[in-house]
Amino acid sequence: MREIVLDTETTGFRPAEGHRIVEIGCVELLNHVPTGTTFQRYINPERDMPDGAFQVHGLSAEFLAGHPVFAEIVADFQDFIGDDRLVIHNAEFDMGFLNAELKTLGLPPLPPARAIDTVQIARKKFPGAQASLDALCRRFGIDSSARTRHGALLDAELLAEVYLELVGGRQPGFGLDRRSEAAIAAAARVTADRPVRAPRPHAAGADELAAHQALVDRLKNPIWKV
Repeated sequence: MREIVLDTETTGFRPAEGHRIVEIGCVELLNHVPTGTTFQRYINPERDMPDGAFQVHGLSAEFLAGHPVFAEIVADFQDFIGDDRLVIHNAEFDMGFLNAELKTLGLPPLPPARAIDTVQIARKKFPGAQASLDALCRRFGIDSSARTRHGALLDAELLAEVYLELVGGRQPGFGLDRRSEAAIAAAARVTADRPVRAPRPHAAGADELAAHQALVDRLKNPIWKV
């Protein structure tokens, strides 16, 4: 099972207001295990960088001007994610931006059902608790000290660890599977040690036979005498 943990950085909150993606970061998981294969691209948004967004991720318009536009990296991005499931923190946000970029290029959108939203998983698992990436890192004891600013690849790497904890811990089920196999093997080796007992007698005694005959004699016109 291949899954792609994905994060983006943007110039703002809403693509409908002209905001664009400036970084994409992805981490590959196979059977809930990080493979070490990643995808990361800085993207020229072809616009200015609002100060609020710059304070979040530290990517300036001058820095991004030297990088390719989305149209130049989209083929590599699509090749990397393939048709596999996408694991995203607050999926509606990132999927909205990705689909806005794809729409601009006349490309088909990513189906919303393809995304696994870790915010929703966290809220169901820990009702009322904070569900931010930082809060979940603290909850699971994941070191996020390098996250002085948001970065798509770093956030995707942290989210991969958080996701594995949310779905049952790192390498979920491995230890349980081994214990189950061992238990099955042990059970197969067990032999029953039961003492042999003589069969119990079930024939009716003389008293029982006499009592039965007395009962039968009291019956009037029994069908076996007709």
